[in-house]
Amino acid sequence: MKKFIQYIVGFLMVATVSCTNDFEKLNINPTAPVDVQPELLFRKVLFDYADQMSYEGFVAGNLLGQLFTAIDFNLFDRHSLTEPQYGGNPWPFLYENLRDNEILLTKSRTNLAYSVYEGPALIYKAYLTAALTDLYGDVPYSEALKGKDGNVTPKYDAQRDIYLAKDGVIDNLNTAINAIKNYKGATKLQGDIIFNGDLTKWRRLANSLKFKYLMRISGKENVADQLKQIFAEGDFIKDATQNAVYAFTASQPNNFRMATARIGDYNLFIMSETVEEILNKLEDPRKQVFFRPTANNANVYKGLLNGPDASKLSISVGNYSFSGRIFREEAGRLKANFLTSFEMNFLIAEAAERGLITADAKTFYETGVKQAFEYWYSAVPENYLKTGAAAYKIGNANPIEQIITQKWLANIINGYEGWIEYRRTGFPKLKTISASLNQNLIPVRIPYPTSEDALNNANFKEASAKTNKNSMNSPVWWDN
Repeated sequence: MKKFIQYIVGFLMVATVSCTNDFEKLNINPTAPVDVQPELLFRKVLFDYADQMSYEGFVAGNLLGQLFTAIDFNLFDRHSLTEPQYGGNPWPFLYENLRDNEILLTKSRTNLAYSVYEGPALIYKAYLTAALTDLYGDVPYSEALKGKDGNVTPKYDAQRDIYLAKDGVIDNLNTAINAIKNYKGATKLQGDIIFNGDLTKWRRLANSLKFKYLMRISGKENVADQLKQIFAEGDFIKDATQNAVYAFTASQPNNFRMATARIGDYNLFIMSETVEEILNKLEDPRKQVFFRPTANNANVYKGLLNGPDASKLSISVGNYSFSGRIFREEAGRLKANFLTSFEMNFLIAEAAERGLITADAKTFYETGVKQAFEYWYSAVPENYLKTGAAAYKIGNANPIEQIITQKWLANIINGYEGWIEYRRTGFPKLKTISASLNQNLIPVRIPYPTSEDALNNANFKEASAKTNKNSMNSPVWWDN
């Protein structure tokens, strides 16, 4: 025992000397990396967003957009958005990816060997930023991601500035395009799970995103000249070989998350009555991809009105359609959607129909429809675009409604996109939900998370005051 005590005392003396003389070295893990290679960081931010936002689309975005209905644990579907359950709080992972992408961008600008990453990192920064501000409105941006500099309470920037000011969404896309055009190095872009290092495709994506975001703000700003220039130059996504998508694997770890979720969780999400009516009106065969026939009748596809009060309503799930096999058993065929040719064609069709560019809206609409069917492994019925309800301007059809409805359907995997486009255009016409916790109003923004009230209180209070006490019914700038 005496020897053991002497050993302990001796160890403590050594530790004490080490703590006073060489504390920093002792607190460095010799086996842990002190830096991360840009290709690993790039892959991480690309996959994490693809994984997280595809999941968010399934469990939250498609509820707000009325593509799915939740039959239990459904406060979010009843529009109590401050009580997210399975999803509905994208704030943390959006900022996490913005932070990691900013590290990558800094590396690209401070180390010549990594300069190949500058253009893609700027494009991705614009993409993540637009996703964030389109959901919440004014958000911390110009002072965000500066925690190492001591700023842990960033101000909230106005959404218009986030889009249009220097270092904003549009400016970053322009800078990215120039960075890619001017890159002369021999280093290849590594870690690129979207385009496999093809900088030409990244430049094309930047122009396509620019067109998309200009359309998003076109109700507030005169963007026609910029849209015309992009369209005239023709350097944008045109066909499926140029799509910005990530193909999920059939098995873990790079699979679609809901494919391996507990069956009880997966089966909480069924067909919405809204999408049922639209698919039936269009006689759209994609309902067999998006959904399953009811268990009680293999010839019937049935949806439920969004926002049921599960405590007061007895629901027999055998009478309703669960989501399709492509989201579970066949999820190896599923792709996370950043931006596709079908969406780009719908954007061009809308711009042409609104007179913002000169083009044949009908041609681009029909091309978008055909590409969307192909994306979802479906054949376009012979009369679908000729005499059916989807035929362009047939009868008294509103062409803008037709364009947005087709985009809404095809973007069923794409996060909150359907709901965002509904907020911008009013299409498709969503329903008053069954048991609303929001005064029968459809929300037009996601409220700031409660963590902001706790961690960034003064700036949160100011932003909250501008949104009627952080109301989900206070529209964002481009929606006013």
